[in-house]
Amino acid sequence: MSRTGIFFYYQDGERLRDFPQALEGILEKSNVFFYDAYYPLKPPSAFELEPVSVDLLRRVHTPEMISRVQESEEYEGALFSLAGTVAAATRMWLDEIDNAFVFTGYGDHHAGRDFFGGGCYLNGAAVAIHELRQRFGVRKIAVVDTDAHHGNGTWDIFREDPDVMYVCFCSGGSFESDNNINVEVPWGIDDDEYIRLLRSGFVERAIRFEPECVFWNWGYDGTQGDYGDLGLTPGCHARVARELKDVSEQSCSGRLIAVLCGGGRRDLAQIVIPQVIQTLADDRSTR
Repeated sequence: MSRTGIFFYYQDGERLRDFPQALEGILEKSNVFFYDAYYPLKPPSAFELEPVSVDLLRRVHTPEMISRVQESEEYEGALFSLAGTVAAATRMWLDEIDNAFVFTGYGDHHAGRDFFGGGCYLNGAAVAIHELRQRFGVRKIAVVDTDAHHGNGTWDIFREDPDVMYVCFCSGGSFESDNNINVEVPWGIDDDEYIRLLRSGFVERAIRFEPECVFWNWGYDGTQGDYGDLGLTPGCHARVARELKDVSEQSCSGRLIAVLCGGGRRDLAQIVIPQVIQTLADDRSTR
């Protein structure tokens, strides 16, 4: 069975108000490990996540941008969100876990080298990738983005990096620059069409690229009735998770880190997040 790490911190906002309680039945599994964030006044937990240093942030973001984020009310939460992604990557390379799900409250993929927006203040996946390179000598990384909106921040950070393949599935047009690929998802797409698009747009490319790890910027905002509605049903996200888990097992020993990005509806979160985590922890495959 895959050893799945869940990285969580208690955050304000409506969409994740039912967590981690909504993971009942999953957290009790012997192959699931719950890593909790540390912050003042919270009782100690078995696996505490400390915030990362500003020096680590500067490997990705400019000092000017970091200063602007520090002045915002969301800085502490953004830092804990990012710390979960960095911890997931490092603990994976220390062979504590095989894959991971990271709860974030402040997005990821709209934060570029010198800009942020769209609810994203810092780019956790990008910082984690730089940490893997510095500490463990990791070179080739694949990032797949199934949030409904274009990840302009991740695109900006890795646009001239030949060792990172970034593939984004969103409602914008299709375009490509080196290993940065944007795959247009037509409005009203059904689940089967979306899976076919994922296979041709990312899975086949990832197998050829042979990454050492896959980061998945996942948003459920493309679900029917959410703010980025593309036409997907709630059940589509577990199917995507199975596809990505399978390709990561083929290409990089199962190293897959799912980072929660978009999605606003609390009722959908209760359905789709446990399904995705359950898929990461299970051994089932679609192939």
